[in-house]
Amino acid sequence: MGKNYRIAVIPGDGTGPEVMREALKALDAASQKTGFSTEQVHFDLGGERYLRTGEILPPGVLEDLGKFDAILLGAIGHPDVKPGILEKGLLLELRFKLDQYVNLRPVILYPGVETPLNDKGPDDINFVVVRENTEGLYCGAGGFLRRGTPHEVAVQESINTRLGAERCIRFAFDYCRKRNYRKKLTLCGKTNVLTYAFDLWQRAFNDVAKEYPDIQTDYAHVDATCMWMVKNPEWFDVIVTDNMFGDIITDLGAMIQGGMGIAAGGNINPQGVSMFEPIGGSAPKYTGLNIINPVAAVAAAQMMLEHLGETSAAVLVENAIKKVVSTDLKSLAAGRMGYSTTEVGDLVAKYIAN
Repeated sequence: MGKNYRIAVIPGDGTGPEVMREALKALDAASQKTGFSTEQVHFDLGGERYLRTGEILPPGVLEDLGKFDAILLGAIGHPDVKPGILEKGLLLELRFKLDQYVNLRPVILYPGVETPLNDKGPDDINFVVVRENTEGLYCGAGGFLRRGTPHEVAVQESINTRLGAERCIRFAFDYCRKRNYRKKLTLCGKTNVLTYAFDLWQRAFNDVAKEYPDIQTDYAHVDATCMWMVKNPEWFDVIVTDNMFGDIITDLGAMIQGGMGIAAGGNINPQGVSMFEPIGGSAPKYTGLNIINPVAAVAAAQMMLEHLGETSAAVLVENAIKKVVSTDLKSLAAGRMGYSTTEVGDLVAKYIAN
């Protein structure tokens, strides 16, 4: 028998528990097929717990989560909780306190999946965004002056450190080398306007690049990056950028790869515990209907397996995803797949087993 992994499972809110159920189904099928095992410990975190108890992160939970091999998250977000409370108090808190300083977002168009880009196919849309995940505008630095008056001032500060930028950039270079695809790393920034923050990023990028002579380097302003992602996505291999710009361009990436129903990401601490999740959110209007697309959650489990070093299992899961989306699903949209959430999960598990 292979290695046993302790996996913290946070089903979360809305349709999160539904897609998580199917992701775990795929994980179990892959473990049985390739000979490792998992111990899955479920955590009651999210909007329902907050409404019930007033707690977002109970005492000791962060310490407990830090002891696992990985975290698998379903979704966070509840219509009865004011926006920002769960996002800051749970999602950002997990990323910051567990030092998950890289957000890793593959943008891959699978065969058979429709993209809104005319004349583009899987060979054209195959790149990865490495987003800095613990600094920038998301640190929450700033405040109000004269709030609620006609003279109100709001200040939101972007915090960028050499340490934070350089470790993210170095991860991106290593990932680009390991990916071994086009071996091209693009820094996405705004050096012509954000002359302090991205001067730091550009200098760090140039310094680290000297250690990777086998990697071609490139730079693009964020607005140009958005333009080329639509016009010529084949130009990109790996993109590295800051927290805010990464948040924006990865949503654009999800659309060109077929939609939120297939997009997954990882919050990575290479020296600690990492967390993997579907990108689409909790989709509360579909809760309990068994019609939501679980493929993104399965893809999150696939990313987790790859991160843990279970490469054979990760390949099995990815191949099962490709099979389902290319031959079975009529659409990736909720309610139009031609199958229920449970049935899609069953198909994935069957393909993995066979």
